[in-house]
Amino acid sequence: MRAAEKHRTRVRRAAITIGSVAAVAVIALVVTSIVLTSKPAAPPSAGSSSSANAEIRGLTTYSNTAGHVQGPVTYDQTPPAGGPHNAIWLNCGIYTEPVPNENAVHDLEHGAVWVTYDPSLPAESVSKLRERMPSTYSVLSPYPGLPAPIVLSAWNAQVTVSSVTDPRISQFFEKYRNSGNAPEPGAPCTGGLDAPGKL
Repeated sequence: MRAAEKHRTRVRRAAITIGSVAAVAVIALVVTSIVLTSKPAAPPSAGSSSSANAEIRGLTTYSNTAGHVQGPVTYDQTPPAGGPHNAIWLNCGIYTEPVPNENAVHDLEHGAVWVTYDPSLPAESVSKLRERMPSTYSVLSPYPGLPAPIVLSAWNAQVTVSSVTDPRISQFFEKYRNSGNAPEPGAPCTGGLDAPGKL
């Protein structure tokens, strides 16, 4: 009886071993076929609806560096799109008066988009701009001496537009608001300075 029992044990072990090897082989074949037949994701097409990846017509980029300073700064862009700035950031939001460049630039460092408009822009257009502003990581303020009726600025990026209905406004926000383009995206946009004219 012992010999028959040993024989059954060997047969059982052989069956388990063969079954395990067969299962591993089937899994390996399935994985291999999936890997070999899957296609890589296609890059976005030129007509892609993703404005974050789309090129923004008229976009200008810069190579400003960051750093905290005290006192006024002379910037290379109007309005500034980065550079040395005050250690205290401007609280994001809507302002009815011009805001200090040095505090607003700190917001850009944190990932905010600063929308400036010529003070002569009609009240109806200013109202429409206010409606288009996201609730966070954005600043809206008048700015005397702009090169266009409306200028959108992010860290090292800027675009000018003539109309509040220009689709590039939404494209710019989608691409730059709280993006990795800023040195400190997601850093606070509240708890700083409320400049005069804050709504």
